[in-house]
Amino acid sequence: MSHCSTSNEQQFASDNYAGICPEALAAMVEANSGHATAYGEDPWTAKAADAFRELFEMDCDVFFVFNGTAANSLALASLCQSYHSVICTQSAHVETDECGAPEFFSNGSKLLTAPSVDGKLTADAIRALATSRTDIHFPRPKVATITQSTETGRVYTPAEVATLAETTRQHGLHLHMDGARFFNAVASLGCMPAEITWKSGVDVLCCGGTKNGMAIGETVVFFDRKLALDFDYRCKQAGQLASKMRFLSSPWVGLLQTGAWERNARHANACARRLRDAVNGVTGATLMFPVEANAVFLLTSEQNLAALRERGWRFYTFIGGGARFMFAWDSDFERVDQLAADIRDIMQ
Repeated sequence: MSHCSTSNEQQFASDNYAGICPEALAAMVEANSGHATAYGEDPWTAKAADAFRELFEMDCDVFFVFNGTAANSLALASLCQSYHSVICTQSAHVETDECGAPEFFSNGSKLLTAPSVDGKLTADAIRALATSRTDIHFPRPKVATITQSTETGRVYTPAEVATLAETTRQHGLHLHMDGARFFNAVASLGCMPAEITWKSGVDVLCCGGTKNGMAIGETVVFFDRKLALDFDYRCKQAGQLASKMRFLSSPWVGLLQTGAWERNARHANACARRLRDAVNGVTGATLMFPVEANAVFLLTSEQNLAALRERGWRFYTFIGGGARFMFAWDSDFERVDQLAADIRDIMQ
């Protein structure tokens, strides 16, 4: 039975489509009462920073920025000089979707890309790129960056992160984690956030709030505080110092203190598994990657993709040509089932 989408119905092309979750919104509304000191000198920003320190069980340095492009680019720039290079996968967001921002903010640090079937960076790939050339004519590798969860919805285990961290240390590199969907990875693994970050050797994490239920905002967390030297100046110069910082930081208080970050991530992941289970084994489509977080990738014919679009479904095909479906904190199980029914109807 086909289902035609209307304009106000949920779509799963991106987890950025979702609105603000109640806990984040309530904290913003509370922060809107009266006046507060500007530029991050307010109580809400202090509370949010302390909430991150509690979450990660360590005295980390915490900075709030508007978006993931700024978080990743400024974090990498803080770890590099212009004559350095950054190791990443070919599908890494910093390589494919940041419009050259990492190179721009680092004044030219080159991205060295490694091939990857599933979006994961491997120790062998890091080693190969870190040792490929050591002459002065080549930008010296200084950082390896991994995405958790990856652009293909895969999740690095603590052991995998630790192996990568050990490899980076052997070659004098820092390890940066792009955590736009960090909480989905934590929920998938069922571990403590510290276990897949600093306890496994991560130096800097860019932690995503937008995809977890906030309106706007990401956080750069330096587990090695020495690396955060002058990062506040970088933020200011890059236009990332919010004058009314409390509206950028207060939603984090709502997410972290109530545990909404974990509930939101678990729900999004559950929706992905629900779609996977409903379409697994459909004759005309195959799952491109294991479903480990909040993403499902389906490989099928162009004719089938066109038929899905005709029924009103929106999705992207920028990774491997398959349809990507992303789920958010508010994704509706019934709507997921409608998508699954249309997939089965078209592709059986």
